[in-house]
Amino acid sequence: MTAPSNARSDGTADRNADGGFRRELSARVRLADLLVLASVPAVLGAVFALPEATRRSLAFAYTDPTVRTAFTAHYVHLDTGHLAGNVAGYCLLAGVGYALAVLAGYRRFFLVALATFLLAFPFALSALNLAVPRNAIGFGFSGVNMALAGLLPLLLGVYARERFFPGASIRALPAAFFPLVGWMALLALPVAPGSLDGPGLAGLATAVAGLLLGLLYASSTGIRIRSAVRGGVRAAVSNPGYGDLFAVGVALTVGYPVVGFPGDATGTGSVVNLYVHLLGFCLAFIGPFALLAAGAFEE
Repeated sequence: MTAPSNARSDGTADRNADGGFRRELSARVRLADLLVLASVPAVLGAVFALPEATRRSLAFAYTDPTVRTAFTAHYVHLDTGHLAGNVAGYCLLAGVGYALAVLAGYRRFFLVALATFLLAFPFALSALNLAVPRNAIGFGFSGVNMALAGLLPLLLGVYARERFFPGASIRALPAAFFPLVGWMALLALPVAPGSLDGPGLAGLATAVAGLLLGLLYASSTGIRIRSAVRGGVRAAVSNPGYGDLFAVGVALTVGYPVVGFPGDATGTGSVVNLYVHLLGFCLAFIGPFALLAAGAFEE
């Protein structure tokens, strides 16, 4: 008769822990932050409500670039499917990222990064796009979404350090960056000649190189991969709510590149800009990581 009692006790402890997670998250979330986060889909929807001719005039023409369209193009969508996909991606990435940030005590870091992605990244991404000349127009929010995806590993790192591993070093985070870039290459690079599916040699080689670089970097910082993975899984399982958020963040970090780097980049009348997606991810990781490593956002 004692086993059921223990089961009930364990279940109660889990529910209490999960309730504590929800209470802490609710206490840390600020209404002003939620309004800022919600303003992005509102702006994207308002721009989409403009006449199509106006929206096309706001797109970035590579043969006739302007400072104005370098910014506005990232908020323009020409069909509902494109808009819906980008809004859904933003809600996932920004929502999970914000939750990780506030629970880790890095709210200011997240908001500064978000403001940078929304206000400065459009200019930077458009300018770097000119390195690949073509007679086309660029538009859509996906480059900013990929910037949020690039920020996510950093947020997972500070969250894990604050919640599970107090002795962990922020400087070890590039060990995750290199394999993620390799994973994107595996997803995006063309298929092998004569093959109908599967990654091409270039994608496979880049993925292997990214994995090796990640392992070498981890080794140089004293990380033991197996024990780190076991510890992460154990921490996630033993901390209901907090561990669930961490697991969702990891799944989103690994899974979102499948959306951002499709094997077939061509769509109905458009081509997915894999180049700007990679730029968004890399720039959003490298710059904020340098600031974190320097201790600029310790709270």
